[in-house]
Amino acid sequence: QVKLLESGGGMVQPGKSLRLSCSTSGNMFALDVMGWYRQAQGKQREFVAQINYAGTTNYIDSVKGRFTISRDNSKDTMDLQMTSLKPEDTAVYYCHAQGTRRGAPYEYWGQGAPVTVSS
Repeated sequence: QVKLLESGGGMVQPGKSLRLSCSTSGNMFALDVMGWYRQAQGKQREFVAQINYAGTTNYIDSVKGRFTISRDNSKDTMDLQMTSLKPEDTAVYYCHAQGTRRGAPYEYWGQGAPVTVSS
């Protein structure tokens, strides 16, 4: 059973930086696409950023230029470097992985890491 585990969440002041990490366990194969979603209180979960095995990235417009997603395929880990944080970035951030394995789709979620941006 593949498990994703987030770390690095916390509380920071506006304008500061924070780095989230996602580690994996139980995967016997390389994960195709890894990404981050977030869910603010009272709102739906939204896509933030994703990176495929080749390193191609994609971001939601509101974080472009501020967030950087990266992954280490040798360690099956993924990071999200967040800079110039804003109060509207406050949310629970979820690590996500998806792809296909032997023709069957798969999707995994982490438990979430809270990020609070407040003065």
